[in-house]
Amino acid sequence: MSSKGPRGHGRSIGVRVALGLCCAALAGGAALLWEFGGILENHADGDPGAGSYVQDPQAADRAAAALLDGVVREVPAPPVQHAQGGQVAADWRKGGWRPSEPLAARTVPAEPAVGALFSPGEDGDGDHHCSGVVVHSPGGDLVATAAHCVYRGALGFRTNLAFVPGYRDGEAPYGVWVPTRIDVDPSWSEDQDPDHDVAFLRLRRPGRPGERLEDTTGAETIRFRPQLPAPARVVGYPGGAESPVDCFNTARADGPTQLRLDCADVPDGTSGGPVLTDAHTLIGVVGGRDGGGDETTSFSSWFDDDIRKLYQRSVAGRTSSP
Repeated sequence: MSSKGPRGHGRSIGVRVALGLCCAALAGGAALLWEFGGILENHADGDPGAGSYVQDPQAADRAAAALLDGVVREVPAPPVQHAQGGQVAADWRKGGWRPSEPLAARTVPAEPAVGALFSPGEDGDGDHHCSGVVVHSPGGDLVATAAHCVYRGALGFRTNLAFVPGYRDGEAPYGVWVPTRIDVDPSWSEDQDPDHDVAFLRLRRPGRPGERLEDTTGAETIRFRPQLPAPARVVGYPGGAESPVDCFNTARADGPTQLRLDCADVPDGTSGGPVLTDAHTLIGVVGGRDGGGDETTSFSSWFDDDIRKLYQRSVAGRTSSP
């Protein structure tokens, strides 16, 4: 009799522990299913064979509204000083620049043509997960970023994207912009080829029909088949950071299809951020090999003729089904 009590007590504890573990497992499974459901809800197939997605306007408006509902607030823009699209900047090869000392990223003021790429909602990422840059185009509505920021393998295109140029400390001085169209190379949408980790987004500002992004922020001029090595600067928003970082060094070829720039402390979230030369000339976006590199090196797919064709396709904006 004396031993029966302890054994029964132990069994009772064991049953309660087992039930607790089962409940925890079920709760964890439900949470995972809920999160996965949110991830699926915020993606669409688009046309992976063509590498394009025409954004559903209502989904885009919902993303902007969600972002402005407590995450980001619009504020008046400061006086804008920027290079207009197509303007020729100083030739850094002739001087006027030097590598960062030490070779590590530092926090810098926000600038109008560089911004944070947000994906509000349950999609497995934080508020802003990538960066982007306004590039000159005939329509004045184009942003370049990394393909892995907008197309996630088997999940497809993100449908909950919003771009905030000049973002800092929760403020959107140049507004919140959403895609009308996303273009990646089919080599990325079908195989996630790191040599094609570049995307172009055509954007609009909800509630401001006719406003052009480039007129609001200025733009960088894109250069294809850039000559390397070249003095360069990388800029981007670390995940969760409220300010951008930048770093200067020489951009070099890393094989025939990749550009590399060695600077420390350029972490996750800077993917899609611009690699610039001559102050306002875009020669890369953080991405490519190893998802953009590591804590000491940033990579970009080299802007070859395939990237030129992708840019031209995005500018032309051929019709594709959502």
